[in-house]
Amino acid sequence: MSVSVDIVIPVLNEEKALPGCIRKLAYFVTEHPEREWRFVVADNGSEDRTLEVAREIASEVPSLLLIRLEQRGRGRAVRKAWLESDADVRCYMDVDLSTDLGCLPDLVAAVTEEGYDIAIGSRLLKESHVIGRTLKREVISRCYSLLFRSMFFTGFRDAQCGFKAISRAAAQALLPLVEDTGWFFDTELLIIAEKNGYRIRELPVTWTDDPDTRVKIIATALGDIRGLLRLRFGGIPKSIPPSVR
Repeated sequence: MSVSVDIVIPVLNEEKALPGCIRKLAYFVTEHPEREWRFVVADNGSEDRTLEVAREIASEVPSLLLIRLEQRGRGRAVRKAWLESDADVRCYMDVDLSTDLGCLPDLVAAVTEEGYDIAIGSRLLKESHVIGRTLKREVISRCYSLLFRSMFFTGFRDAQCGFKAISRAAAQALLPLVEDTGWFFDTELLIIAEKNGYRIRELPVTWTDDPDTRVKIIATALGDIRGLLRLRFGGIPKSIPPSVR
């Protein structure tokens, strides 16, 4: 029996980027029929034609599912899609497909075959290939990595790469414990997971910077710092360790 994999694409006003993303994904997975693939567009508060475009694409890609949230927040969209999924493995990736899809099979295999609870792409490993990233974004990313690793002594380096996979059991146990609904969602999930004994596999990726990124660096950085301080002084939620589930 093949392993089922849901790939969640959280979107906000992405009517232009979405068609190319889904078609590229749909073509890619035809070369990997050993998995049962589905795509989930999680629209969180779009005000353009993103939802209509997604419905149009669904008519030609039967394995495409749609979720609509009126409230914004990438973390909120990913959490809802992952919790409502019945797939063995739940992934998510950014609509710009900055991470090369050639890295996807290894990401899934880390969970299905290597026994990890979570697998994440990393731009900060020496084996990774990062293309077109500005010095400013690189410095900010590495400083943030140093900050959360110093505060929590984590083993992973890149918490924010939009390329992750999680097992069914880990998703059900950990997602209800994550409070953040925005960009800090990833970091919070990973810290809670690692501190509760869940195994995280960090994989090198080939990653190409998107010059049209919507991320507001200063606002995101401040939100991340607030989130880290909340976890540091408010305590990390406890989950049932994976070894006794």
